[in-house]
Amino acid sequence: MVPTGAYGTWPSPIDARLAASHDGRPEFLGMVGDEVWWTAPRPTEGGRRALMRLRADGVEESLLPAPWNVRSRVIEYGGHPWAGARRADGRPLVVFVHFPDQRLYVYEPDAPESAPRPLTPLSAVGGGLRWVDPQLQLERGEVWCVLEEFTGESPTDVRRVIAAVPLDGSAAEDRTEVRELSDDRHRFVTGPRLSPDGRHAAWIAWDPPQMPWDGTVVMLGEVREGSPFGAVRPVVGGTDESVAQVDWAPDGSLLFVSDLGNWWELQRIRPEGTGPGPGPRTALCPGRAEEFGGPLWKIGLKWFHPLANGLIAVIHGRGATALGILDPETGEIVDAAGPWTEWASTLAVHGDRVIGVAASPRSAYEVVELDTATGRTLVIGSAHDDPVDPVYYPEPQIRTFTGPDNREIHAHIYPPHSPDRIAPDDALPPFVVWAHGGPTSHAPLVLDLEIAYFTSRGIGVAEVNYGGSTGYGREYRGRLREQWGVVDVEDCAAVAETLAAEGTADPARLAIRGGSAGGWTTASSLTTTDVYACGTIIYPVLDLESWATDETHDFESQYLESLIGPLAEVPGRYRERSPLQHSDRITTPFLLLQGLDDVICPPVQCERFLAQMAGRGIPHAYIAFEGEGHGFRRSETMIRALESELSLYAQTFGITRPDVPLLELKK
Repeated sequence: MVPTGAYGTWPSPIDARLAASHDGRPEFLGMVGDEVWWTAPRPTEGGRRALMRLRADGVEESLLPAPWNVRSRVIEYGGHPWAGARRADGRPLVVFVHFPDQRLYVYEPDAPESAPRPLTPLSAVGGGLRWVDPQLQLERGEVWCVLEEFTGESPTDVRRVIAAVPLDGSAAEDRTEVRELSDDRHRFVTGPRLSPDGRHAAWIAWDPPQMPWDGTVVMLGEVREGSPFGAVRPVVGGTDESVAQVDWAPDGSLLFVSDLGNWWELQRIRPEGTGPGPGPRTALCPGRAEEFGGPLWKIGLKWFHPLANGLIAVIHGRGATALGILDPETGEIVDAAGPWTEWASTLAVHGDRVIGVAASPRSAYEVVELDTATGRTLVIGSAHDDPVDPVYYPEPQIRTFTGPDNREIHAHIYPPHSPDRIAPDDALPPFVVWAHGGPTSHAPLVLDLEIAYFTSRGIGVAEVNYGGSTGYGREYRGRLREQWGVVDVEDCAAVAETLAAEGTADPARLAIRGGSAGGWTTASSLTTTDVYACGTIIYPVLDLESWATDETHDFESQYLESLIGPLAEVPGRYRERSPLQHSDRITTPFLLLQGLDDVICPPVQCERFLAQMAGRGIPHAYIAFEGEGHGFRRSETMIRALESELSLYAQTFGITRPDVPLLELKK
């Protein structure tokens, strides 16, 4: 007989150390010959990213030992940090970005006594020189990539161009040896994609105040040996059209993902001068009302990949995503079989093989191969291995709630669940609303041991894809335009209140938590609603006016123009929406977590906020982590953060949890 236990008091084998050790996912797939390579998280090794190699014999190995960290800082969120190919002698060669110094390195892992050697110089100006989205050009002896170059000390003193770096190391100490292929007419660019005949390059560009999910253009240039791209011109896109990815089909036509018709759809065009006559833009699978792309938070993301036979591997869906094979002539899609509900925005192709990264509510992200000849799928790398009995995993409910003005709100509800305890019949569980970051992003439907950490102890979790989230079309994203701090707050509150009203959650024991933009939503919720008993605020935006002027990085420096409105036109709105200006309205306990190396949401915002809270008698705690930036990566950080969060809820909800350190709440 299963014993009875109060919600929140249940024992669980999923402790914070276990959850932290499984944080992160494989990213940035690529083929080196017939081998699959990718980057993988290493929380217990200082949070570095390892470069992984799956040999042809099926052996999975890490190529570079600690402290090598394969990760770019371009636009701070980074992007594809490596490129590999095989030399004429068959040996692999890889170029990668090393996080601490942001230099490009070249490495031949199979060469005797080989070690990485730098290809690019250092710069003492501002954030220095940074590189991302490399494309190897072995026949030219170069690697083409995006160069981000700081020209001053301000975060916005920066230029970005497409550049060619010689592989012989001649630019390792001499910036002048780096050949610029594009000019800096645009503030942001992606890496170039070379046409099948090698005569043209295509890339994506945009300028503030547009974010890449607002408006981008596809640029086309002629490849001229030893010179910059020539006859550069825009092909598609604009300030009201977001093109998220561009690439070439084997026949020389240009493939791109555009949201001109509300949904990010895969389209095709043959630009003038690139083949046998120009052709109009054509939607390859119109009318499906689902996304074939997403927000370009990192440079080099991929939602589609052409195959040599003319078919196209696509990641598509509404909310959840699937991997499919699209026939561009008929518009038909055949989806890969399997349990996965979320495919990350990375793909690689070799012959009939398509490789992606996928997860489900019962499995973490793993590297999956689809054999398009047979239709079979197979996990080939970073395979999910249940660290505990899966009976402790939560069972998500996909729900649509009704918010203000009768609008739909999408959410994933994770009720408390454990095989070891049942709750008293007359009890209702505490629930924590999770507000995702971005805010132009979404909460995926996948196994997350941080969620299981709470649900297996008797605390429910509600992940809310509030208005402004991706995955539901441009119109749904547009709900947050000039409404940040309003729509997101209202949608989260509507979900929480509905759960309470229907008897799913205890109305007196509701909490909210979130990081980055979710930290903003959490802080805004605590200052504008009385729905929650407490909240966990993680590396948040708290002061809009300062964040919009000089307290964040270049990529998001004008993001608030769309989320709040132009600062010059609505300065009062910036003050009215800022949690910093209304800290006197907070009446509930909170936990504030912050990385001291965060340049996106810097700790000074937290410090000003805490100064306002001093002496007000509101129980709170502030934990700042050295060596952590925007998004915690180190195992020890995540353990302390998770245990502190549980302690906050236990103290607020009247739950005894002797298995975690007591969080000291100051007043």
